[in-house]
Amino acid sequence: MKIVGLQKVSLLDYPEHIAATVFFGGCNLDCGYCHNRWMLDEAAVAAAFSVDGLLAWLATRVDKLDGVCLSGGEPTLHPELPELARRVKALGFDLKLDTNGLLPQRLAALLDEGLLDYVAMDLKAPLTVADYARVTRRRIDPEILRRSMALLRASGAAYEFRTTVCPGLSEDDLWAIAAELLPGERWFLQPFVAAETVEEGVRGQQAMTAEELLALISDWPQNGAELHVRAG
Repeated sequence: MKIVGLQKVSLLDYPEHIAATVFFGGCNLDCGYCHNRWMLDEAAVAAAFSVDGLLAWLATRVDKLDGVCLSGGEPTLHPELPELARRVKALGFDLKLDTNGLLPQRLAALLDEGLLDYVAMDLKAPLTVADYARVTRRRIDPEILRRSMALLRASGAAYEFRTTVCPGLSEDDLWAIAAELLPGERWFLQPFVAAETVEEGVRGQQAMTAEELLALISDWPQNGAELHVRAG
């Protein structure tokens, strides 16, 4: 497990929490629009903190922070994650996980032990092999994603689904993703931002803006799901 970054204070990453966000190197997808592409190959990046160093720093933030967000990269790639989660929870922090949902067995272990208070799971494209490969450059079985969605629904933990509306995702694609949601579930659409860390070939491409997404959802029948646009 390689901790490659730490945002010491965030008001955005964990809803209704002042949180620190921990970034883990390594990912099992290759999304061109990802802002954290520099950390996708764990072997190619240096560690910013040891686990003990992170925990020592967090111990100084008790009563100053409400929670800790585990992000990446893909945190569930690391078999050591449950032990780290136990130690963070022992300090008294609420814990949020950002995940792509591709390792449901590891997600289940964290949920079953009650280690997660909040989970944000990405739905990157319509849940078909071809559509996911188009966005993530990996061929995955959509049933794996549906299994993770079912785990969240049964867990009792708070959760949200989220989609970065990257170049190439259309209104029809968003409709197809929406069809996977149940009444009352929160789904956040995140406008694409052409940051310097985004892959160069993707950076200049056009995607739906926050204003276009807000207009789109203003009269969108959502089948009972809570649909939001998250900008920034």
